[in-house]
Parts: sequence; structure tokens; C-alpha cells
Amino acid sequence: MITDTAPAPDRDDAATDDGELLIRVRGLTNRFGAQVVHDGLDLDVRRGEILGVVGGSGTGKSVLMRSILGLRTPDDGQIEVLGVDARSSDPANRLHIERNTGVLFQDGALFSSLTVGENVQVPLKEHHGELPERWHYELALLKVKLAGLPADAINKLPSQLSGGMRKRAGLARALALDPPLLFLDEPTAGLDPIGAAAFDRLIKTLQEALGLTVFLITHDLDTLYAICDRVAVLADKKVIANAPLHEIEQLDHPWIQEYFHGPRARAARDAKHESE
Repeated sequence: MITDTAPAPDRDDAATDDGELLIRVRGLTNRFGAQVVHDGLDLDVRRGEILGVVGGSGTGKSVLMRSILGLRTPDDGQIEVLGVDARSSDPANRLHIERNTGVLFQDGALFSSLTVGENVQVPLKEHHGELPERWHYELALLKVKLAGLPADAINKLPSQLSGGMRKRAGLARALALDPPLLFLDEPTAGLDPIGAAAFDRLIKTLQEALGLTVFLITHDLDTLYAICDRVAVLADKKVIANAPLHEIEQLDHPWIQEYFHGPRARAARDAKHESE
């Protein structure tokens, strides 16, 4: 079990001192008034995997992500991220997590009045403000290209980009600090099938090339079958399963049966098999 006394690390690298888990959640409880969203939820995320997080409406997928990131204070439970206590009030713990995680929110969460390059530079200036201004620009340009955008996108405002390009701009900002741990909230939502498939391939390529661990919330069955190593299913206020897809498909929970054995799931499985 996690203790409340996990020491803050004296470094900002990707390594943890206690094994392969980059995220470990135990007994998480989240309430909104009388509504209980999570009740004793447990979750493990392993180093180097893409974990798909799925569940019906109201199961608290984004609430779980925000709790792990420290953007929401849960009512109970223990959360360990990158080897430190994520609920600790120690500023060193908070700084370690912030510097080693990147987040792509569902709507991109870009500053509308800033260019793409200025958006990407926000975390760079916050955590590496001592670097020369030119370095900030060059690093931002590198991340823009890494996210699959043309170089000239760096000087454009978010309003001048297509939906798919805004997603990539948000991804560039999430990658700004070279984090080992990446959080993606519905990254393919609103994209057409071709754009969604291209974004999936980009995530997989980046994960393999950079050694990323990815926490990916999605409703997209194609994404689950195309790039996820394991899938965590939220239902009944808990994670009821966390396993590879071929194991998840065998479970007899009603939501799992409906979600993973309908026509869309069969089409996604067929597409996966055709690509292999």
C-alpha cells in the first residue's frame, strides 16, 4: 500500500525508486454533494504503457484524471505519481509532478490570445524561465514539429487552426517539458475518422520514440484497439477491470458486454486484425 510519507525526490527525471508503476491509486473517493462518483477506487498505471480509460457517462473519468494531477482534492484515498505522494502539501512533490507530466485536455485549453508558439512556451517559461528567450522559441518550434504541425503554425492563433491542428498544438504544449508521463482527455473527440486515425498513429509513434507512459481517456473504440496496451474500465464507482483488451472482452459485466460486443466494437476489432 502507499504511505503518506513518500519522500520528495531530489531530481526531475522519469525514474521512480520503487518499481514499474508510475501511477498508483488506492481507495480513492470523490463526492459532489450527495453524489458519490468514486468509492474506494484502485488503479495502477505501468511505466511505458498506453492505458485506455473508459466508462459510461458520469463514471468520473475526467474527475479521476484531475484527482491524479492534483487539480481536484479527493475526499479520501491515496495517490502516488512518479514515486511521490501526489496529495502531499510539500511543494517539492508538486513541482516534481508538474515538471514530469504533460496534459492534453479535451478542448485543447489553449490561450486564445496567444499564438501556438506562445502557448507552447507557457510551461517552458514557468519552469525554465532562466533560459534565453531564443531558446524558448526554438524549443517551442521543436515541439510544434514533433506534434506533426508545419513550422509556420507556430505564429498562428488557435482560431486560425482546424480542430485537428488545435489538438496537435495542445499536444505540443503537453510535450513542452519532455515529460515521461502524458495525460490525454478524449484526444480524438470531434475529429473525422481519418484525422482520428492519424492522431492515434502520432501518439503511438511518440510513445515508442520517447518512452512515454500515457493515461488516455477515450470513447473511441478504434483508439482502444489501435494503440492501447491495457484498458481500465470505470463502472459501479470503481475500476472494475484493468487488463489487455482480449481479457476485458471476456468479462460478463453488462456495460462491458454492451460496449465491447456491439457492431462498432466488431468493426474496430476487424480493422485491428487487418492492420496486423
